[in-house]
Amino acid sequence: MKLLGNIIWLVFGGIEVAIEYFTASLVMMVTIIGIPFGLQSMKLGLLALWPFGSQVKKKPTSGCLNAGMNVLWFFIGGIWIWLTHILFGCLFYITIIGIPFGKQHFKLAHIALTPFGREIV
Repeated sequence: MKLLGNIIWLVFGGIEVAIEYFTASLVMMVTIIGIPFGLQSMKLGLLALWPFGSQVKKKPTSGCLNAGMNVLWFFIGGIWIWLTHILFGCLFYITIIGIPFGKQHFKLAHIALTPFGREIV
């Protein structure tokens, strides 16, 4: 069932969101300072490609550096990616069939605001 959900996810908006993550990642990796942000965006892009069956957990050792990186991330690109997930999530919640996909978008929206200090399982 997860495989079917992931395939339908790719057809109905998952590939566009993943492209947004990968494009943001390439733009952020232009400078040395942006490389950690670009790597985190790549991880989120891979999660956006195959979200069903994946979980995101907080790292127990996330500290002050992760909090600072999350604040920078919010202003660099997190807010725009968050808005994309909220828009897609609301569109999917209109129909009963789209509710699982809307849930995945809202899960990704939560992660898009504060990606540092989390790991994908």
